[in-house]
Amino acid sequence: MSEGFTMLLTDKIIFNQKSNQTNSLVNPRNKQLIEPTVADSIVQILTGLGVCHAFGIGGGAIAPIWEALEQSSIDVLHFRHEAGAAFAAMEAYFANNSPVAVFTTTGPGIMNTLTGIAAARWEGAKVILISACTPENKQGKWAFQETSPNTMPEEIFTNGSLFDYARRIKSSDELAEIDQQLAIGFSKPGGFVAHLSIATDIQTHNGCRIFPDKSKLPLFIPDEKVINQVREILSSESFAIWVGFGARDAAKEILQLAERTGAAVMSSPRGKGIFPENHPQYLGVTGFAGHDSVLEYMQSTPPQRILVLGTRLGEFTSFWNPVMIPPKGFIHVDIDQQVPGAAYPEVNTIPVISDINIFVSTLLQKLSHTTASKLSKKQTKFSAQHYQHSTFSKRNGNCYTGLVRPQTLMNEIQEIIVEGSNSIVLADAGNCLSWATHYLKFNQPKRWRGSTGFGSMGYATTGVIGTTLASAKKAVVIVGDGAMLMNNEINTAVQYNIPAVWIVLNDASYGMCAQGTKKQGYTNVKTEIAPTNFAMLACSMGADGICVDNESQLKAAISKAMKSKLPFVIDVKINAAETAPIGMRIDSLIQQAINTNVKNKCNI
Repeated sequence: MSEGFTMLLTDKIIFNQKSNQTNSLVNPRNKQLIEPTVADSIVQILTGLGVCHAFGIGGGAIAPIWEALEQSSIDVLHFRHEAGAAFAAMEAYFANNSPVAVFTTTGPGIMNTLTGIAAARWEGAKVILISACTPENKQGKWAFQETSPNTMPEEIFTNGSLFDYARRIKSSDELAEIDQQLAIGFSKPGGFVAHLSIATDIQTHNGCRIFPDKSKLPLFIPDEKVINQVREILSSESFAIWVGFGARDAAKEILQLAERTGAAVMSSPRGKGIFPENHPQYLGVTGFAGHDSVLEYMQSTPPQRILVLGTRLGEFTSFWNPVMIPPKGFIHVDIDQQVPGAAYPEVNTIPVISDINIFVSTLLQKLSHTTASKLSKKQTKFSAQHYQHSTFSKRNGNCYTGLVRPQTLMNEIQEIIVEGSNSIVLADAGNCLSWATHYLKFNQPKRWRGSTGFGSMGYATTGVIGTTLASAKKAVVIVGDGAMLMNNEINTAVQYNIPAVWIVLNDASYGMCAQGTKKQGYTNVKTEIAPTNFAMLACSMGADGICVDNESQLKAAISKAMKSKLPFVIDVKINAAETAPIGMRIDSLIQQAINTNVKNKCNI
């Protein structure tokens, strides 16, 4: 039974979809039109924003909105943990670009969502949390699961680092303004995470009819003088393009710009596939689990400038490596004016505040073919052989009989899933992310998802459900055994017939912690996990599963999973002795520890 839930038997009030234009409600018994409640009005606001799915766990305090959601056109899915619902909502947004609602009851319900909500904010998703709070006249009286600014962090209820927009609704008079503010926020490029907190008594008050403002919002258009300056610079100097996840909607335009100018292209770990990874101008992935070919290029034949599109150049993208600094600096395009120059404050950076797609399209219009042709001849010449994407050959041929090497597993995933299907591939936090980032190769945008910002373990194990549902095609997650034990929602996938696939790298250990701390020089930490049969766990929930003990079983197991109409778990016993490509991350941690120690000594 859901937290704090008491079922109330009342006449159902059903939203009349056919009479949507009049925003009317109908009582199923006597067919009389009645005024909407605040709960009904909230649901109307959600549908007006384009919300098609709501994920969460109900409870007594959220029952009026819960009921209104169930009777609306919104598809409601009930999860096993609120964080899982939020993670799934985040990935559902990235799968189809439609905002997703998360609903939860008071107390632990809302607190449980916060990890997933923080991840959505960091990743740039569009998610709206609808939660219950304690009525004002009951606050301070030790109400069960009291939810108010008196008992919980104020940041939950206000705009700030957690939410772009947050509001405690105290009256239906606020709804029209709230609808307008949400419409503006969700219409802007980039992410937007909102929270509406509504006391149970307010949910049942008379609502109001919402008439959304359909006026067009201003776009993030680059300043004319700035873009002319950029055109002049790029027409006279060699440059490379650094592509990040924020440029995923401008893949076609970036490819055109690169081919017209001859610029080399590199991508952040999250930006894989935005520029085809088999293209002769593609250098490789930067930062976490990246490729040496990028560093070799920057050290041997660096461009004068780097055009940065859609990445903050944060730690996992750049490790703030001085080798990545071009002689004349960066041209950094982003919709957030605080991003350009933040990662490398000491470097000359020309900021361009613009939507990436609009910027590149405008630049292409201003960059004549004649100018681009001349520029292309000035660019550093390199061929497809300059960048060799990391591959792994089966050493010892067919004689290898040990546990599965992760590199071999990636090879099979590349062949069967990446090249043999149109599935979206997710990688959870940990060594699995490093293996996938380094070895998998994508040639289309929006087929790859990995988190290098918030990096919450278990986010993709539930996110794969949102991805599969919203994309209407099978999605696959590569995950470690530690994250799989934290959060997986296999049971939810079974309930709603969502044929997601989990590929578990099972070494009975927190693999990244084991390998990373050893590289840091710490030898006494305990990273072992009691062995788990994840295939058996899946079958116990009504899904399908199979264990893979050696490499000869991989192809058949993955092929079976991809054909299955059930949720499917592949439990792969991997060789923990194989070192994941996480060296640069460990070097960064060691350097941070050194800097901290020096600072502490100075303060003594």
